[in-house]
Amino acid sequence: MKTVVIATNNAHKVAEITTALDFEGWEFKTLREMGVESDPVEDADTFEGNARIKARAAREACGGAVAALADDSGLEVDALGGAPGVYSSRYAGEDGNDAANNAKLLRELDGVADEERTARFACTLVFVDDDGTERVARGTIEGRIGYEERGSEGFGYDPLFFPDEFAGALTLAEVSQEQKNAISHRGNALRELKSQLA
Repeated sequence: MKTVVIATNNAHKVAEITTALDFEGWEFKTLREMGVESDPVEDADTFEGNARIKARAAREACGGAVAALADDSGLEVDALGGAPGVYSSRYAGEDGNDAANNAKLLRELDGVADEERTARFACTLVFVDDDGTERVARGTIEGRIGYEERGSEGFGYDPLFFPDEFAGALTLAEVSQEQKNAISHRGNALRELKSQLA
């Protein structure tokens, strides 16, 4: 049995990862299930850098004899030079929340024309195998930022993000979790990683 520790305790993320990487003989465990804590400082300026920090720290916390998987993701808005990027979860400050982050994003885009509100959600996965071999996979989903929040299904910037896949008619917060997973940046990154590992 191959144990892969996932550097998160987020149940939704764990479910998506275990469903996507359904290799026979693999078992996935969260940090909590491994009985360890790992909360490294994510001070890299790229998603890949932060995911690598988390994966290596999780592996080390577990004694180094297991494989580890971590991700880092966020929103990149072209009109803002790629911001909020790695600061997506704390865009409105360390004490900010989804509502504050969305409000700041709308303020920053005030007066920006529709065709210039292009953006993408990006996710980078770093997988460090039990022998130390590292693999990196990136997934994105392209779209644009709306003018007001719509929908109650998602979290984060989902109520403002209109993916191209839905022809600009629906935000990620207006579709089911299944529909979202089918096109999501994390889903795309997981599919890329699975093809590398297969």
